[in-house]
Amino acid sequence: METSSIAKALAELGNETRLEIFRLLVKSEPTGLNIGEIGERLSVPASTLAFHLRGLVSAELVTQTKQGRTVTCRANLNKITTIISVLEQECCIDNQEPTND
Repeated sequence: METSSIAKALAELGNETRLEIFRLLVKSEPTGLNIGEIGERLSVPASTLAFHLRGLVSAELVTQTKQGRTVTCRANLNKITTIISVLEQECCIDNQEPTND
């Protein structure tokens, strides 16, 4: 995963409202929530919610599916898991002792 993709995702989650939205969606897996439910649960106005969801979708942290007039949002758990995995794999790499093969 490219550094720019990781940075964009983490920057989006660095905003309190977007983090609250993402956490709510993680809790609602695997079914997700429609946009109206998210707004009601977090008391976020529709225009503000749309702005924050755009950022999360752009960072590929949230997916949206439309069925009729209803838009359902789901947390992209694969994306956040991959980010965490990449960061974990790099842990302590500079402090490992060389092996004598």
